[in-house]
Amino acid sequence: MNLVIMGVCGCGKSTIGKLLADALDARFIEGDSFHSPDSVQRMSAGIPLTDADRGPWLERLRDELSATHAQGSQAVLSCSALKQSYRQTLAASGPLIFVYLQAERGEIERRMALRQNHFMVATLVDSQFETLEEPGADEACVRVSVLQSVPQIVQEILAKLPR
Repeated sequence: MNLVIMGVCGCGKSTIGKLLADALDARFIEGDSFHSPDSVQRMSAGIPLTDADRGPWLERLRDELSATHAQGSQAVLSCSALKQSYRQTLAASGPLIFVYLQAERGEIERRMALRQNHFMVATLVDSQFETLEEPGADEACVRVSVLQSVPQIVQEILAKLPR
């Protein structure tokens, strides 16, 4: 079963995703590396992406997850997956579980102020929270607060995953 590590910018998706992939002996897919150059340029300039901008990106990620599933392997994808419709696109890849890294705006603002060498700029925090549709009860989702150490987050996720 594939995992999608989701949440707003700065919540730790890549860090947690890499560690989970290692712990599960799974392939790690960095969702940010699948953005088009135009989308990266827009985000670098502080311009939020639209659904139309995100559509092809989500389709590329869905295809990566599908290919991994078809090979009988497991993947851990870092992807914001902020809207239910985005998650539905990804879920079309086969069995998966979303891992929602929950964070309050103040914590994300603090983290983004410290972040360096990333195209996602701090001015996009508002648009991330405006776009966020938290996973509903009908979605396969593990919820974890980011207000603990990285090793604690990883252990909590591993403990909550179905066996």
